[in-house]
Amino acid sequence: MGAVVECHSGHTYAERPRAFYWDNERLEVENIEIEWRSPEGKHFRVKVKDGSVFELIFKVANHNWQIREM
Repeated sequence: MGAVVECHSGHTYAERPRAFYWDNERLEVENIEIEWRSPEGKHFRVKVKDGSVFELIFKVANHNWQIREM
């Protein structure tokens, strides 16, 4: 099972992440610094309120999210 990410979905799924869970804590996305696509899926480098930066990856092949702390 992948990570839990709350996102805005309009025309397509996962257009804009809004919040995610890290160490059993809900973190709200304050800013999307950059977003890009790769063969793996959609990538978002985001900053949360305390200044921490994370990479959120929506893996298209299995429809799961992965989170990496930067």
